[in-house]
Amino acid sequence: MLHPAQHIQSIPQSGIRRFFDLAASMESVISLGIGEPDFVTPRAIIDAAVASLAAGKTGYTSNTGLLELREAISAHLHRLYGYQVDPDQILITIGASEAMQLAMLSLLSPGDEVLIPEPCFVSYGPVVQFAHGKVVYVPTCAENNFEVTPEDISSRITPRTRMIYIGYPNNPTGAVLRRETLQEIAAIAEAHDLVLVSDEIYDQLIYGNARLKGHTSVWSIDMLRERSIILGGFSKAYAMTGWRLGYAIAPPSLYDGLYKVHQYMIMSAPTIAQYGAIAAMESCSPDVERMRQAYDRRRRILVDELRAAGLPTFEPEGAFYCFPDIRSTGLSSEEFAEKLIHEESVAVVPGDAFGPSGAGFVRCSYATADEKVLEASRRIHSFVKRQKGD
Repeated sequence: MLHPAQHIQSIPQSGIRRFFDLAASMESVISLGIGEPDFVTPRAIIDAAVASLAAGKTGYTSNTGLLELREAISAHLHRLYGYQVDPDQILITIGASEAMQLAMLSLLSPGDEVLIPEPCFVSYGPVVQFAHGKVVYVPTCAENNFEVTPEDISSRITPRTRMIYIGYPNNPTGAVLRRETLQEIAAIAEAHDLVLVSDEIYDQLIYGNARLKGHTSVWSIDMLRERSIILGGFSKAYAMTGWRLGYAIAPPSLYDGLYKVHQYMIMSAPTIAQYGAIAAMESCSPDVERMRQAYDRRRRILVDELRAAGLPTFEPEGAFYCFPDIRSTGLSSEEFAEKLIHEESVAVVPGDAFGPSGAGFVRCSYATADEKVLEASRRIHSFVKRQKGD
């Protein structure tokens, strides 16, 4: 009988998609499950894309992407973080997901180990396995604000360790990595000659006290500029999920490998999306801020309501997710999510879909309308009360 390769068979289906599909098959479900903005892409982006079609710009771009877009990204990062990026160090990809895959395929040899703090986005482990690497999860916890500690990273380094792979602001917890912690991780990477890959797709969605200092991009740390790759994109901050556009930033020594895999695997990212993204970089900062403020308002509502329901909830400082602790209900993460959707028509994602440290938690996305967040909170409160027998 024909079957997929062994290393593919061993990878489970996405825990996110299963509950998304279940919610789609039921009526009157409020979904806090999928990490997708509920906003329509800003008008300036749509207009620029339509104009590119009207002008007949429907062919391939260069493999690296439009120079005008790469220059716009470079200028954008300089405004945000103060560092300079040569446009020739930027590779335009089909979402940050492709950029993630390029990093693994170009850098890992069979058996190389990758240290991944978790809970983390569900794709991180599988993309390492697709490249025949070995995943070494590094646990984090609510007591430490879901920030990985340098000590936990150091203790897991072996002669086979090749890469540290971080994602902050974090999906699913909403944690933000402090600059001091990143500096310590940078010193570890340099001491052991490791590559650092940083998923910064949520970098513009920061809230609360963390906004005072902001997100620390890895290239803001000088010693990381020659040993790190930034994964970024337009899906989250610009509400462009369906446009499928992202980018990777790498030093020359690492860029060539990314480029080679991209060249053979993809050719170029969608042309229409690239023209839209130029408009995003140049004129949509007010739209991003409008959406960020809406997420911040919903964040406060959901955190307060979850806590009022008796679920200890770490206050997220980035992205658009809450990660409440549901252990007081006596249910596992899977049981909680299953019963909640069937009894109260609210979809959440089991926390252990994001790694072992997520057991006893669920992920709730607040990328949905205020009234839906409030109604979902009411239903969760009622559900928790029943489970506890109150």
